[in-house]
Amino acid sequence: MEMAKPEFWNDQETAQPFILEMKQCKADLSRVEEIVDLLEEFEMMLEFADLEEPDAEAQLELVQTAKAVEKALEKLSLDTLLHGEYDHHSAIISIHAGSGGTDAQDWAQILLRMELRWCEKKGYSITELDLQRDTEAGVKSATYRIGGKNAYGYLKAEKGVHRLVRISPFDSSGKRHTSFSSVDVMPELADDEELAIDPKDLRVDTYRSGGAGGQHVNKTDSAIRITHIPTGVVVQCQNERSQIKNRATAMKMLMGKLIEIQQQEKKEKIEDIQGNYREIAWGNQIRSYVFHPYSMVKDHRTQTETGNVQAVMDGDLDRFIESYLKLHTKGK
Repeated sequence: MEMAKPEFWNDQETAQPFILEMKQCKADLSRVEEIVDLLEEFEMMLEFADLEEPDAEAQLELVQTAKAVEKALEKLSLDTLLHGEYDHHSAIISIHAGSGGTDAQDWAQILLRMELRWCEKKGYSITELDLQRDTEAGVKSATYRIGGKNAYGYLKAEKGVHRLVRISPFDSSGKRHTSFSSVDVMPELADDEELAIDPKDLRVDTYRSGGAGGQHVNKTDSAIRITHIPTGVVVQCQNERSQIKNRATAMKMLMGKLIEIQQQEKKEKIEDIQGNYREIAWGNQIRSYVFHPYSMVKDHRTQTETGNVQAVMDGDLDRFIESYLKLHTKGK
């Protein structure tokens, strides 16, 4: 076992994925043990229940325990819906402000917080890869690595355009505004998974990193932007001080995105889907968030909705992700 080796803990970068996997395995085991305990409790309650002279309180407890078992089993069964080739991989999530100016950039920042809060609740690791803030408010774009089992399988439900309706905090007249931001999700490929990409199809640009990071970040052209010319896919990374490391990360992001496009279009060659990337990324909104004149979040693909907008903004996305996965599986 790798973790038993004395030298294992000397390299934190190598050790981290093993530690994360171990935590997730423990979490999975804990879920199963919880269900077993609930079933044993339910069985014992049935055994001692007086069926001839039912007690109202005992009956209520039986019903509550049965519902708890059902809910726990339903959560566990969600993993069986993740049958895609890359569903068990870590993910890379990108958020881009769309139509709506400053409002859209502010919405992109709110949307980013919502997605990352969900990731935190699930115990996934979060690594910033690229963050482009606006000088006035919000973010223009943001890219994060979400590390952990099934991250891509779940987060792919968030891919698409998200629409916000609210009273703009940037409009002194108090008018209602509609803003759009997009969420893109791609699988992170393992080091031994590669896609053949013709170097002639790539345009690589370097630029000066922005934001926090000290003098080195601000004065060195270490950030990398790679454009895949045939499809128009653009990826960028600036989290490392090394241009070489940023390029390697950006290439992994690009390969993940191209493979994800392949899967969506059910094509075997990237050349077969030239020019379709922007259509995929900027389709009709998948979900609407209404802050005014009433409170509601509605997913247009599944018709799932809730009036508890604040809970959703705080990362309560399970109902939307679950309904999407169930619908997606039915269509198989």
